[in-house]
Amino acid sequence: MQGTFSRRGFVRIAGLAAAAGFGGATQALAAPLAKPEGKVVLSISGLIGNTNNGDKADFDMAMLEGLGTVSWTTKTPWYKDPVTFSGVPMSKLLEVVGAKGTSLTVTALNDYATDIPFEDFKTQPVMLATKRDGNYMPVRDKGPLFIVYNYDSNAELQHQRFYSRSVWQVARMVVK
Repeated sequence: MQGTFSRRGFVRIAGLAAAAGFGGATQALAAPLAKPEGKVVLSISGLIGNTNNGDKADFDMAMLEGLGTVSWTTKTPWYKDPVTFSGVPMSKLLEVVGAKGTSLTVTALNDYATDIPFEDFKTQPVMLATKRDGNYMPVRDKGPLFIVYNYDSNAELQHQRFYSRSVWQVARMVVK
């Protein structure tokens, strides 16, 4: 039986291959990301090589989760009890968009912004969380997207420096 791939299917596979570490082959193809079919929840711009909306990479929730997710349970300063977060590893997300910078400016819906060095994504467990305790997070409770470190994995992460990088209500990112 012979199968066929739509351009959208090829682009998704190319993006997943890049996320799995086969970036050289997919970078050479310079295939754009698929266009979001649902509501755009994240836009990434700046020093990126893979876009789908002019010079930006826009994602809906299905696209983000389609990159593959991880989960961990950790204590945070924002919740009384340990919380289980699920989401996309930041290192994978940045690889898929072909990020070529050294830092990331993350901006929330309320325009709070902070810079996160790429070193964090190479050396620490950091995710763009889409769910907390198995449920999507509403805007009124830090959603829909939240930069989360696995604070319990390393005592160094239980510090204001990392808490301030934990942006909730994430809307956009700029690679610098």
